[in-house]
Amino acid sequence: MKITLITGGARSGKSRLAQELARKSDNPVLFVATAEAGDEEMKRRIEAHRKARPSGWMTLEVTTHIGGQITRNIGMAGTVIIDCITLLINNVFQQHDEKADAALLEKAVAAEIKELLDCIDRSDAQFIIVTNEVGLGIIPADKVSRLYRDLLGKANQMLAEHADEVYLMVAGIPVVVKKN
Repeated sequence: MKITLITGGARSGKSRLAQELARKSDNPVLFVATAEAGDEEMKRRIEAHRKARPSGWMTLEVTTHIGGQITRNIGMAGTVIIDCITLLINNVFQQHDEKADAALLEKAVAAEIKELLDCIDRSDAQFIIVTNEVGLGIIPADKVSRLYRDLLGKANQMLAEHADEVYLMVAGIPVVVKKN
């Protein structure tokens, strides 16, 4: 499998499944982390994720332009985990003024995902991509949150279209959505 996409809600077991799949690959692993430690609680979450990863895995912490960053840092990795697209899209949002035009943000998100897909196409590695499914709940009350939800949904669709496998995590159980 070239691309495995794992989606689901918060705390559904997405990262755990990604790590299990990477361990089974028997390849050197590059773990691409997109989170930024903006507060103490997030710092604790990031640290817990670091401790959960095998010490032999390479880690690349990057907030945007991950396709280019992976290309430059993949080394001998045969498996790449990206955890996660949800925070990547948030990081793209953070690079723009909060009054940024929706079309500009949509273009920036599409460019970020296209850069990632181009990187994947040029690589021989297996990619395991983690993302959240945020469109199943209530409709967000404000315009920016609705735009974020919509653009993350579009990014997820772009990735799912190219993925060989797509899993939806429900209460720690992977449900096969797509399998080529």
